[in-house]
Amino acid sequence: MSASLMPSRDELYHPVAHIMLRDQWEANYAADIEAILRLKQEKNAVILAHNYQTPEIFHCVADIRGDSLALARAAQTVDASTMVMAGVHFMAETAKLLNPEKTVLIPDATAGCSLAEGITADNVRTLKKRYPGVPVVTYVNSTADVKAESDVCCTSGNARRIVESLGVPRVIMIPDEFLARNIEAETGIEMLTWPAHCEVHERFTPQEIRQYRRLHPDVSVIAHPECPPDVVAEADHAGSTAQMISFIDQTKPQKVLLVTECSMSDNLAALYPQTQFVRPCNLCPHMKRITLSNIRQALETMQTEVTIPEHLQHPARMAVERMLAI
Repeated sequence: MSASLMPSRDELYHPVAHIMLRDQWEANYAADIEAILRLKQEKNAVILAHNYQTPEIFHCVADIRGDSLALARAAQTVDASTMVMAGVHFMAETAKLLNPEKTVLIPDATAGCSLAEGITADNVRTLKKRYPGVPVVTYVNSTADVKAESDVCCTSGNARRIVESLGVPRVIMIPDEFLARNIEAETGIEMLTWPAHCEVHERFTPQEIRQYRRLHPDVSVIAHPECPPDVVAEADHAGSTAQMISFIDQTKPQKVLLVTECSMSDNLAALYPQTQFVRPCNLCPHMKRITLSNIRQALETMQTEVTIPEHLQHPARMAVERMLAI
């Protein structure tokens, strides 16, 4: 991007002005942001950022923002030859599955996920032998080899719709045990589960939610369905990160407690300054491995490129595409 086309620093700072001091932004982020904008033009690249990314990434350099479902859908329509995933590794794999001809980069290859690491393809094969004929619904928070053993994928935003579309009385739903139990409570469909959990959401407790209500009697509590069922039961509303945004956009609550990863509140505070966000701050250590600095380095070096073994590409892609078709 030429200097004449570069937005001014006032324009670049504006999206985070409500939540970040100008001096802090200038000292820590401005140079990397300007470099990333130039590199995106030079490398014909776009940046996909999950809702849990920090505001200087989410608001200042990302081209596409959203939850796992939104990023998966958007990945199918990207014209650029290179995608940089400001998220965790399974998200980059999903983007690559849907765009095998494109270059997909992840700024830190160690940005993992406790759910994806909590189950293997061998585990799935064992479950299928134990419950022959029962369909396997796999959360997108999973590796490509696990997806390849699955019938269809889901996200927290469409899990109920995916499960109900199968028209069966019971489902193997992996790897997130809490998501499966929450969907079971909503649908009455029996869930055969696997004991894996999100290391961020599993830490929330009903007692914590009640304490926040005592401190803030007028707060609206919105919980992510990766939380334990007894935490979801304490909430006024439960939904994926995209559904959380929709709820806030439609209802305009004065005060909100988001029972999810902490950066979500930071990003929404910039979008909805009229809402006060009470922050039960659990951070995802894997999401926080992605920084402006390593996004810049990824574009400068075109590393680290995400690849998927050829024998996994078709079956894993089919599971994701079935999800997107429902």
